[in-house]
Amino acid sequence: MKKIKFLLALVLLPLGICAQEIPVFDDLQLNDSVSGCKKILEGIAASVEMITPETVRFPLAEHREDHLVCKQLNTSYGMLESAVFTFGDNRLKYVEIRGNVEEVFMSSRKDTASYYMDYAVYPDAGLFVNTKEEVAWILTPEAIHLNLFTWNNPCLKDSPQEIEEVGNTGIPEFLTMGAPYEDLRSGMEAHSDFTVREELDGSDPNAQFQVNCFGVDYLGFPRKVEARFGDNKLNVVWILTGKQEEERVRKALQEQFGDPVYVSEAWEIYNNWQVGLRKDKPEVLLMEQEIGLAYKKSYFGQ
Repeated sequence: MKKIKFLLALVLLPLGICAQEIPVFDDLQLNDSVSGCKKILEGIAASVEMITPETVRFPLAEHREDHLVCKQLNTSYGMLESAVFTFGDNRLKYVEIRGNVEEVFMSSRKDTASYYMDYAVYPDAGLFVNTKEEVAWILTPEAIHLNLFTWNNPCLKDSPQEIEEVGNTGIPEFLTMGAPYEDLRSGMEAHSDFTVREELDGSDPNAQFQVNCFGVDYLGFPRKVEARFGDNKLNVVWILTGKQEEERVRKALQEQFGDPVYVSEAWEIYNNWQVGLRKDKPEVLLMEQEIGLAYKKSYFGQ
């Protein structure tokens, strides 16, 4: 439970734009520009390649996404095999590094890591390290909200064009509201990179456990889905999104469900109170019919 509470504290960090130094990369900061980062990286990497997909899928990009792929980066703490620096609308949001990361990153830390699943986490630095896979991620608070420390950027693969593949544009079909966990388990596992079952603390009378599904394709990007079960039946689902992709999410929901039945500053509700677009904290909410209609009165006052 301590691990879960720790992760919740991370995702509740403010999502605003701010400068943040990047561990072991001197003179680089999160939210820096493409040109500024490229100039610095060309001085420490054997090669730097820029990839700009025609179709924007990165959740933290509204109009444009760019990826600077680097090989053999020479830092003051040691050599790194490869890294990709991902930008949304000309701001650095995500860094993924592979090869020699435990020696370079963890040996240079003076603070103590917390642990979640296979990840050593340094929250003040936005640094996640998977020592088993020798991969590290450095993230903005927005990227931590999206759990991008579980995303493997395809730009580091042999065929970087994979990032342009268009995935699922609708609500994943395997998320069948009201279905028992036993019927949904195989579909969740098949459509996720991995799943983690979490027993809840009882504060929500409608749910006893939650299944966190990492790597579920929605709008062409792998993301985290939080599926809650009450009396062993799926009744609430959260699909984590980015604020910058809000218009893409809205368009997808309208194509699937038509116009919203309710609109406020923080919410748009679709499909007879069964689907919600949350705008203050970017997420898509799916609700079983009974719960949705109850929220209509108790929460939205309709």
